[in-house]
Amino acid sequence: MLQGWMGCCAYTILSLLQHIHKFLNETWASRYHVELNPNLLTFLWSVIASIFSLGGLCGALIGGSMAIQLGRKGALLMNNVIAILAAILMGISFSTGLFELLIVGRFLIGINSGVGLCVQPLYLGEIAPKHLRGGMAMGSSIFLTGGILAGQIIGLREILGAEAYWPLLLSSSCVPAFAQLLFLPWFPESPRYLLIDRGDELSCAKALKRFHGSSQYQREMADIQQECFALDGEKPKKPWQLFTDGTVRWQLIAVVVITMGQQLSGINAIYFYATYVFEQAGISAEEIPYVTLGTGACECLTALTCGLLIDRVGRRYLILGGYLLMTLWSIVLTFSLTYQELYSWVPYVSMMSIFAFILSFGLGPGGITNTLTAEIFVQSSRPAACMIGGTVSWVSFFTIGMLFPFIVKGLKQYCFVVFLLECSLVAAFIFLVIPETKNKSFLEIKKEFHKLNFGRKSKEKETELNERSQLRGEH
Repeated sequence: MLQGWMGCCAYTILSLLQHIHKFLNETWASRYHVELNPNLLTFLWSVIASIFSLGGLCGALIGGSMAIQLGRKGALLMNNVIAILAAILMGISFSTGLFELLIVGRFLIGINSGVGLCVQPLYLGEIAPKHLRGGMAMGSSIFLTGGILAGQIIGLREILGAEAYWPLLLSSSCVPAFAQLLFLPWFPESPRYLLIDRGDELSCAKALKRFHGSSQYQREMADIQQECFALDGEKPKKPWQLFTDGTVRWQLIAVVVITMGQQLSGINAIYFYATYVFEQAGISAEEIPYVTLGTGACECLTALTCGLLIDRVGRRYLILGGYLLMTLWSIVLTFSLTYQELYSWVPYVSMMSIFAFILSFGLGPGGITNTLTAEIFVQSSRPAACMIGGTVSWVSFFTIGMLFPFIVKGLKQYCFVVFLLECSLVAAFIFLVIPETKNKSFLEIKKEFHKLNFGRKSKEKETELNERSQLRGEH
């Protein structure tokens, strides 16, 4: 829930452009008795808007270490303190006349998002039984898209988008943070973390009983013990150790490719062009914010749909199908935007294509990416892999934010040619490399990647692992 509200905060800052510009102008004039230079105003706004991404990057870099040192639940609880402090700073920035507090608050809320998006999939993926793991891990995406939709709704001028209420809107992130501090302590720690990382079998059994019931926990316990035996006391790895570890070479490549593919897929271009397309379709400027709610509703709807389908259809088919559909709609959008003024019905094709692209993104890349990152690594490598995936995601997000205006200015509607090439290349990579992970244990998924990592030697490696696991089991 908290991460969903962070998505809300990330979105609503854009809708508060005019109010924050006025706040900066008035604060500067009151403090220095001169008008704020337009160039400096643009710079300060850019810092306020982009500092969130820098905070997210820092959060991703420390999230894995927090998950190892404090535990999955402990890291999430500590993360709430950061969210509450950020909410306080952003909330009092207007009354104190200190725009610096708004910048610091945005940076802290970015750290909170980076840590949460790293640790939350770890916790959800590790507490879920393998036949429900995909749906549980999709919880992050469902609440994130729900938070974005909530941001679009409460950011309307009739609710909290009015000038008098924008500090209250930004400080509202403290509400889910307090709720998580209240309810999360009642939930057990990750059973896998307790047994594999801490060696606490008794606490692991208690946690499994609470999550799965006294009659169903033994199967999950046996699965965790098997992974523990296979790891043979291996300590959690650092991110840089994964780059020199041949056993996770293709897993790491997969995380980098699908994470970059998600951020560079063109979803930002879709939201950029949405207003223009709606205007061409004859929708008035006053009504566009309400029509834009449809884009958020589409993404939220597909996240829910993906959560229902992921453990039935499988991860591979959903993410592959999502990228292929996005490639198709990029082609349609390129043609429809090119001939926007030729026929009266073409703008409606563009509008339909925008919603279809968002639906395709939410059904595949938007939800499956984080799930796969948490699934294709065993316990000792998983936190470091999530740190790497989070870092790549935030760097890609920042990069596309910096380059996107120049891409659009230079290529205009043909920018979707770049995105369709990217989507098609990622789809080809998924088809050739990513195995299906549905209903498979983490060790079974690791064996799938052994074929890529070791080629002909994979059978010998699998035999060695099986023999060692059986020997440890006998003892």
